[in-house]
Amino acid sequence: MQDTETRDPQPSGTANPAVTPPLAPPFPSLVIAEDGFAAQGAFAEAQAMYLQPDTAAVARLDALLETHAIGVVAHFYMDAELQGVLSSAKSPHIHIADSLMMADRAVAMAEAGARTIVVLGVDFMSENVRATLDAAGHRDVAVYRVASKPIGCSLAESAEAPAYAAYLKRASRSPRALHVIYVNTSLQIKARAQALVPTLTCTSSNVVPMVLQAFAQVPELQIFFGPDTYMGQNLTAMLRALSALDADSITRLHPEHTPASLAQALPRFHHFQQGVCIVHHMFGDRVVERVRRDYADAFITAHLEVPGEMFGLGFEAQRQGRGVVGSTSNILRFITDTIAAKINQKDGERPRFILGTESGMVTSVARAVQQILREHGGSGLEAEIVFPVASEAIARTDDASLPIVPGVAGGEGCTTAGGCATCPYMKMNSLDALFDLLERIDAAGQAATDTLAAYRPKDYSERIDGKSVAELGAVSILHMREFQKTGRLPAALVEDIINRGA
Repeated sequence: MQDTETRDPQPSGTANPAVTPPLAPPFPSLVIAEDGFAAQGAFAEAQAMYLQPDTAAVARLDALLETHAIGVVAHFYMDAELQGVLSSAKSPHIHIADSLMMADRAVAMAEAGARTIVVLGVDFMSENVRATLDAAGHRDVAVYRVASKPIGCSLAESAEAPAYAAYLKRASRSPRALHVIYVNTSLQIKARAQALVPTLTCTSSNVVPMVLQAFAQVPELQIFFGPDTYMGQNLTAMLRALSALDADSITRLHPEHTPASLAQALPRFHHFQQGVCIVHHMFGDRVVERVRRDYADAFITAHLEVPGEMFGLGFEAQRQGRGVVGSTSNILRFITDTIAAKINQKDGERPRFILGTESGMVTSVARAVQQILREHGGSGLEAEIVFPVASEAIARTDDASLPIVPGVAGGEGCTTAGGCATCPYMKMNSLDALFDLLERIDAAGQAATDTLAAYRPKDYSERIDGKSVAELGAVSILHMREFQKTGRLPAALVEDIINRGA
């Protein structure tokens, strides 16, 4: 539906100041109750259709996974039909998560007996799962994607451009440089980066504590973040805002920092200027304007990759205790924690949450919210998830039983009137494609190499500094995992920073 405006006929060259354009139609939303859902708007209806999936499809999936000892790890951004079936299956070897947790769960599945792992995501995710399994000693566990064609990512591809190579060369010439690379990149670019400059992988959930610790641990450190431009801008804005806090507040945030230390670190934080995720690109000023005007009472969730306008709105809400800026996992946790608190406080007013990330997240949100409501049966509380997308962000099909689906026809699911509805790359992972792959895998848990070679994660034959791309690309990931365990940069990484910057 396009926003329309009706005006009385006026002579040419005159204006009618008494005529006020009508408000745009409300954003589509999904109301979640203990025993069901209520969709408002065509886009939300398209999402809600699959929250109660076909039981035959669920049973078929469980049987295939059990018969062949297969595990499935999927990203939160899968399409609604696929997520509906995955989240309803009973197999213990299914997990929907963010990109980092996908690899961790794949290892856990292998240790529990899975002989094959199917990765539902974009290609850097399957590469990461393969590298993590190899590092954990599970080279015998097969890993497959569900598409024979590349499953790309606009953000990951921006790191393959010549501009990013030039950015890394600049970093390599800087004293005491650390390249902090977003996990949403290929093993190949991680390897090439590590060859040029000490590199540390980050996620949207750990990047803030990582940056603070790095500046505290290595004097005069220069951090080069990439490739996500919006996240880099948002981290810069966050450092600036944190440096304006009082000393006690900063000490609670990180005991080794002061307002002065953060202010001094700010000019030593650099970010790449040409890396954008198409999913988050459209959460800009028009969306923020409508949220401020029409949803002033709503809780705000925003992924750290969104543009500055949405980040500012989310960061402002976070500081007021009514929002969160972070990863998909952070968003999910904030929503469930908020609902649990309302139940405990016997607050029956329906909370509204602006979902400032890819719409595929709603399946996991809906399942988690219903679980909390059922655990506290009889509370009567409902929750509303608001999609800040235009109502035309749907595609019509020729199927009479399913006339609409999320995402604009033949495009990216984005409109200038709202945010991005859906990631076209993630949607290459379909339920039909998953079943097609599973039915080709033999009883030994391995697929015929002649028919499914294209479904394996990319095997880089290139060698850099005498090491394979997989081996060198995994270095920054292993550094991150050490940071996750200890809260500090690994000694080997610090030594590398100092020695290369000497």
